[in-house]
Amino acid sequence: MRPLIFDNRFVRELPGDTDGINMPRQVYDALWSSVQPTPVANPQLLAYSSEVATLLGWTDADMQHPDFAQVFGGNQLMTGMQPYAACYGGHQFGGWAGQLGDGRAMSLGETINNAGERWELQLKGAGSTPYSRRADGRAVLRSSVREFLCSEAMHHLGIPTTRALSLVATGDGVVRDMFYDGNPQVEPGAIVCRVAPSFIRFGNFELPTSRGDIGLLEQLVDFTIARDYPELHGDTQEKRGQWFLEICRRTAVMIAHWMRVGFVHGVMNTDNMSILGLTIDYGPYGWLEDYDPMWTPNTTDAQGKRYSYGQQPYIGHWNLARLKDALKPVISDVSVLDAGSQVYADTYSETFGTMLAAKFGIRELSDEDAPWINSAFELLHKTEVDMTLFFRNLAMLDVQQPTLTPLYPAFYRDDLLQRNHAEWDNWLQHYCRRLQQDNLPTGERQQRMNAVNPRFVLRNYLAQQAIDQAASGDNSLITELLTVLRHPYDEQAQYATFAEKRPEWARHKAGCSMLSCSS
Repeated sequence: MRPLIFDNRFVRELPGDTDGINMPRQVYDALWSSVQPTPVANPQLLAYSSEVATLLGWTDADMQHPDFAQVFGGNQLMTGMQPYAACYGGHQFGGWAGQLGDGRAMSLGETINNAGERWELQLKGAGSTPYSRRADGRAVLRSSVREFLCSEAMHHLGIPTTRALSLVATGDGVVRDMFYDGNPQVEPGAIVCRVAPSFIRFGNFELPTSRGDIGLLEQLVDFTIARDYPELHGDTQEKRGQWFLEICRRTAVMIAHWMRVGFVHGVMNTDNMSILGLTIDYGPYGWLEDYDPMWTPNTTDAQGKRYSYGQQPYIGHWNLARLKDALKPVISDVSVLDAGSQVYADTYSETFGTMLAAKFGIRELSDEDAPWINSAFELLHKTEVDMTLFFRNLAMLDVQQPTLTPLYPAFYRDDLLQRNHAEWDNWLQHYCRRLQQDNLPTGERQQRMNAVNPRFVLRNYLAQQAIDQAASGDNSLITELLTVLRHPYDEQAQYATFAEKRPEWARHKAGCSMLSCSS
């Protein structure tokens, strides 16, 4: 396994906690703590992303080297690695939670590839840190498979995201109460190696502000700009202002992409919001199947539905307001901070508007389009229609002689379809008249629609099937899903079963509908 070049700026340039006391505690005057992965019994490589390996400068041979599982299972380090856990806080479900930090994640270091790109390597599930509170710092196979697959699936969908290099089984059991019902069970453990230019979150800035440590806050802000936003220019205050506005812009673009494909993050706490506008921390996420704007995959959120699909754009705005509060002590121009709200709103509106036009196959949205588009989503909800299948199959309509036939596979309940058939027929006629106004050639319209409406997404029931098989020692479905999800916009007829709507047996099955934060 060839060596990597490490340039660990985060620990080199920012104050850290190096006393080595690995017990839950409050950490002050530091942005990170030195840690070491806790060794595991029998690390075995289950799967890896060849694309991420290539980013780092590795080949398949490097990934399959015996030392790889030892390093990325937490049993040994490569030369140049300096493991640490980051110290941060956050707002969780709308309330300030105080210090949180990397409780089951630890960064191994920042590697520089041959193109000069910086990639931080982070293990999730490698053992306890000072931020683990009452937990063990481990992760179970089910959550690790989900994070590994979804990180790569999101990338290939064109959505800003952290990546996943590898999935390693530890050979150890991990005790978890999956349903929080007082019945903990021993589950197989696993570790994911996550990869991103940076894992800094909104919460990294919130914690020092909450403690009145403005000097530490300034250090982190200026470091983040210098390392992760080197394209910004001007004096210190100018760069800080530009930086905040760019975070607002990137966050809006990311969430617009989530809405485009029906992705629901599930835990949009401020400690789960990336400063780079990347999708981060794949926990109890889910994909809209039957369209419901108030659906949340997170059992913890089942009552309040704070993080449901339709709420995500508003929560993004709310989280940016908390970041704005955290940055007030170091950005003197209040008008710049206030402008962030408008930048976010304008960027989201423009980005999602462009995406929505492409989803429906029209050139550009106008105010006159709002009624029939709103009617479409109301009908999708009322008649329990699969969002992914509906939009993908919509491209197959014959504009001159439209019928619902191409859309039938997207309906979950035939009784609801029949009850609302006339309403759907009326909508279809209106929609096709709108398409005729644009007069796009059929091939161009279909190409436009198929470029934003995926054929394949990581449906929860598919992920759960891969988890069940892996738990019994068969990793083939993980590999197969990774192959399919590399090309989500292609038809891939040989994998047609992976594009089918959720089967009825999965409607209420654990892991296939709603999930807990238990990992």
